[in-house]
Amino acid sequence: MQFPIYKVDAFTEKIFGGNPAAVCPLDFWLDDEVLQSIAMENNLSETAFYCQEREGFRLRWFTPLVEVRLCGHATLATAHVLYHHLSYHADVITFYTKSGELTVSRTEEGKYLMDFPSDHPSPVNDEAVKTIIQSALDTDILEIWKGKDDFMVVLPSENHIKNQQPDFIQLASLDSRGLIITARGEDVDFVSRGFFPRTGVDEDPATGSAHTMLTPYWAPRLRANRLKAQQLSSRVGHFECIYKGDRTAIIGGAVSFLEGEIKI
Repeated sequence: MQFPIYKVDAFTEKIFGGNPAAVCPLDFWLDDEVLQSIAMENNLSETAFYCQEREGFRLRWFTPLVEVRLCGHATLATAHVLYHHLSYHADVITFYTKSGELTVSRTEEGKYLMDFPSDHPSPVNDEAVKTIIQSALDTDILEIWKGKDDFMVVLPSENHIKNQQPDFIQLASLDSRGLIITARGEDVDFVSRGFFPRTGVDEDPATGSAHTMLTPYWAPRLRANRLKAQQLSSRVGHFECIYKGDRTAIIGGAVSFLEGEIKI
């Protein structure tokens, strides 16, 4: 059995930036164990698999260890493969996912606009959780919130985000997909980093799904519905976010790195 594989750097406009994702177009679904093994073999934060369905595509995402409910950068990478490599011509791509219908379209600047459900976080009051997070980060914490999948911790400044060296063993003990740290930005509206040791990804370079929670948090505080953001990993991710209430649009660029073939 043979099928194509692409590797795309997402939320960047240059190679070796943003977040690399593998994309595997399929004619039919393989067993979940095979999908997970391919993702483990790729050893990227996400591998996306898709099959054509109805007027769009069924899309699934796997880390090296687990399947996840939502992934932004691998969705962007999949749209890039369809438009850039496979001559998809429709104005909008519809993806059917565990998070419902997601759409992606191209912008006039050659980037991609993804329309996702907003994730409105709630304050965390559990003292045991607060203790673990405080110990794992060992820094000044302003606020702790929880979204559908992740905890979000607000820190005092961009420098606190850049200098953070978390204890990944403690973070992996939290009952969540991962933890996002965020602060107001110096050159952009807000900055962040994302840690997901429980899924096999200690630090994710650029996390689109996290911005469905970060944007609803920052939009009212910055009194703006259109925000620019950076994820301050070593590869740096660049985002433009548009808050629309129950939906959040995320705009980013993508660059192809690899085109190949999987043989099983």
